[in-house]
Amino acid sequence: MAVRSLGCCVRRLLDILQGRAGLRGWPLPVLNSPCRAASRPPGSTLATADTAHPASYHTLREQAARQPAAFWGPLARDSLVWDTPYHTVWDCDFSSGKIGWFLGGQLNVSVNCLDQHVRKSPESIALIWERDEPGTEVRITYRELLETTCRLANMLKRHGVCRGDRVAIYMSVSPMAVAAMLACARIGAVHTVIFAGFSAESLAGRINDAKCKVVITFNQGLRGGRVVELKKIVDEAVKHCPTIQHVLVAHRTDNKVHMGHLDVPLEQEMAKEDPVCAPESMGSEDMLFLLYTSGSTGMPKGLVHTQAGYLLYAALTHRLVFDYQPGDVFGCVADIGWITGHSYVVYGPLCNGATSVLFESTPVYPDAGRYWEMVQRLKINQFYGAPTAIRLLLKYGDAWVRKYDRSSLRTLGSVGEPINHEAWEWLHNVVGDSRCTLVDTWWQTETGGICIAPRPSEEGAEILPGMAMRPFFGIVPVLMDEKGNVVEGGNVSGALCLSQAWPGMARTIYRDHQRFVDAYFKAYPGYYFTGDGAHRTEGGYYQITGRMDDVINISGHRLGTAEIEDAMASHPAVPETAVIGYPHNIKGEAAFAFIVLKEDAGDSEVVMSELRSMVATKIAKYAVPDQILIVKRLPKTRSGKVMRRLLRKIITGRAQDLGDTTTLEDPSIIAEILSAYQKHIDKRAAVSLSSYLIQR
Repeated sequence: MAVRSLGCCVRRLLDILQGRAGLRGWPLPVLNSPCRAASRPPGSTLATADTAHPASYHTLREQAARQPAAFWGPLARDSLVWDTPYHTVWDCDFSSGKIGWFLGGQLNVSVNCLDQHVRKSPESIALIWERDEPGTEVRITYRELLETTCRLANMLKRHGVCRGDRVAIYMSVSPMAVAAMLACARIGAVHTVIFAGFSAESLAGRINDAKCKVVITFNQGLRGGRVVELKKIVDEAVKHCPTIQHVLVAHRTDNKVHMGHLDVPLEQEMAKEDPVCAPESMGSEDMLFLLYTSGSTGMPKGLVHTQAGYLLYAALTHRLVFDYQPGDVFGCVADIGWITGHSYVVYGPLCNGATSVLFESTPVYPDAGRYWEMVQRLKINQFYGAPTAIRLLLKYGDAWVRKYDRSSLRTLGSVGEPINHEAWEWLHNVVGDSRCTLVDTWWQTETGGICIAPRPSEEGAEILPGMAMRPFFGIVPVLMDEKGNVVEGGNVSGALCLSQAWPGMARTIYRDHQRFVDAYFKAYPGYYFTGDGAHRTEGGYYQITGRMDDVINISGHRLGTAEIEDAMASHPAVPETAVIGYPHNIKGEAAFAFIVLKEDAGDSEVVMSELRSMVATKIAKYAVPDQILIVKRLPKTRSGKVMRRLLRKIITGRAQDLGDTTTLEDPSIIAEILSAYQKHIDKRAAVSLSSYLIQR
């Protein structure tokens, strides 16, 4: 497979660490800054000139692992715009969950994302807003985005928002939402972006946990040709939010909405503000944002990300994983309500001076060619999306892809879950015409940025389908067995842990540091536990096997459900699967597979027989699901993740206690699956009874 490697970027990075390249050699945009004079910590050394050779990825990996201060110190010093130099590169202790990077340094994130680029090239395009209706995109320059950010920042200050206050952003993907994030960063407020699809109850819970002072929202949202009543949801939520003092309402549509005593018309008030706002100088470890993610207890966790380390890591991974080059159009189709949108729609690309696409719509509106028509029209160079969307589009066939010119694409990426082989091959061969680099990225809300991906790498290094493969610089993975011992060697599996801190990682759970320690550092003392299982090949590459709570034990065999799903999804008639473990009185646990069939799948009984044979062949006979249920669709969140928790409760008789289902794209799917499951149970019961009567 011919793929373009990132060897040139890696060599430039090595030059910087050797002190040879100066600003031109560094792959991130930089300005002269006071922090250039910062001295390195005592005893730290940089790589020597004779380590420079084409296969420099391993050199950099080794240095980042063995000498974190020598690796990250120069990168932070030369790539970020500082007000005050830092005095200590890192101070971290996993035993107590203490994470600190670039201590003593002060800077402003919005200056790094806006001002430095406005000084150099004010009319460069910062954002291309791909609105819901195709062909109506809006381009926003860095100058325009800075002015909008400053007006909104001044408006926030006039409405009582101070440094350290929390601001909730409940908006669809738009330049105004990005400006709201950057405005908070500019004045030192902490933003928490809440996905504009959560229910009023979920919104209120997050607002109350963060004790937000202000909510910023739209009158309405547009998505997939449908109107979303954002303001009405906010109105219902703030009835239960005593800390909210103002609701700032922007207008996405021309429709009027009720405006109460808390409500402020955003555009009207912004127009009165000065387009210049002095940036607040923030400490490296001051809070930048809170982002809520699901917890195992059902209570969302408000993960805290801070300033300098997060920004550096987001920018560096954006540059090196995707082969970003100046002038590229970067197309990440994630919502800004998720960490992917934070790191690879907003902060990473803007820090790098990139043009970032904001995608407001859905992959199938108005038809299944939406992504690829957009690629052709906007001349997108990097496309980053979720495997769920790719599997959905795969069902529609190749014609929708081949209809459009995708020659601008150089890099394709997948994010959010392991990508199965069929989807990987389709994305690479059909969408990428077998010529684009495809990076299957593994990371989490907690990690802040990409941790394992095929790139960067050595010059000309291989990429294996459906595998994240190589740890990023500063990421040191280890696999642990059930007894907490490190698993050495190749062709082994275990719990994926990280043994060393990196700048982009979350610092704590808001107002509950003990929960942070218990969730991530208690299971394997001295290590960060990702919650995922992984397999390490003989070549040292990493493949994510799924969440550890998605590991089932069948007759003593531990097996990730993702492995079974991958085997079944390779069947041409099966675009989507979800495998759940359930109690079995003989095996301990057994596998239950929910499958979606293509419309032209043919005889379903034949397909199910073939699926059982494929699993037996690809994995083992013990891995064959005991039960297979055909459903029209799987229960997914609005971000596209399958809610396996709901499926598990349905098949284990706990359908009356499904918990919070507000994140479902379509809640009616629950009744649909329950009906199909009941028919499945009735059919099995009838077969059992018939068999019993025959035996008598």
